[in-house]
Amino acid sequence: MRIMGLDFGERTIGVAISDELLWTAQGIKTIRRSKAEIDELAELIDKYEVREIVLGYPKNMNGTLGPRAQLSEEFSELLQERFQLPVKLWDERLSTVAAQRSLIEADVSRAKRKKVIDKMAAVFILQGYLDHRQRNV
Repeated sequence: MRIMGLDFGERTIGVAISDELLWTAQGIKTIRRSKAEIDELAELIDKYEVREIVLGYPKNMNGTLGPRAQLSEEFSELLQERFQLPVKLWDERLSTVAAQRSLIEADVSRAKRKKVIDKMAAVFILQGYLDHRQRNV
C-alpha cells in the first residue's frame, strides 16, 4: 500500500509517492494539466498500487479558503469518484515556499527549479501528511 501526494496547480499537477512503509515521500512526476491528466494519474495509481491520495489544499495564510481551495475540493471529488479511493485534503500552506527554498539551497538553477517545483511541493505535502500519521498512530 502506498499513498500518493498531489500538488494541484493551474498548469501542472506535481506527483509524489510514499515508500511502502509510509515513512518517506519521493517526487515522481509533474503532469501537464490536460484532458489526459486523469489517465496519467490512473497509470501511476495502478503502477504504485496507491490506496490513498493526499491532495494539497491551498488555504490563505489566515486560514480562510479562497477560489483555489474550491477547485481543489472539486478535483478531490472527481478523484474519489473516478478511483474509488479515499482522498484527503491537506493544508499546503508554504509547501511551495519550502520546496523553492530547498531547491535554492541545493543550488538548482532557476530554469530547472521551474520544471520540478510542483513535484517538490507534492513531496512536502505528502511528507507532512506521513509525518502527521506517524505521530498520531
